[in-house]
Amino acid sequence: MPQLDTSTWLITIISMLLALFIFFQIKISNHSFPSNPQPKDMALAHHKTPWENKWTKIYSPLSLPPHL
Repeated sequence: MPQLDTSTWLITIISMLLALFIFFQIKISNHSFPSNPQPKDMALAHHKTPWENKWTKIYSPLSLPPHL
């Protein structure tokens, strides 16, 4: 059985990693990112809901009279 020649594996792996690095650098460089993102002011996004002005009472099961 012939022996496997592994003398070219190192250069092959290094070449593959270099090609992948260059490939991903080119892919990332094609994206445009915002230069200075501004945070949104959440105070202006407050919405009125119908139950905000109403008083509601939540009854605990222990405070209710026992059912027989």
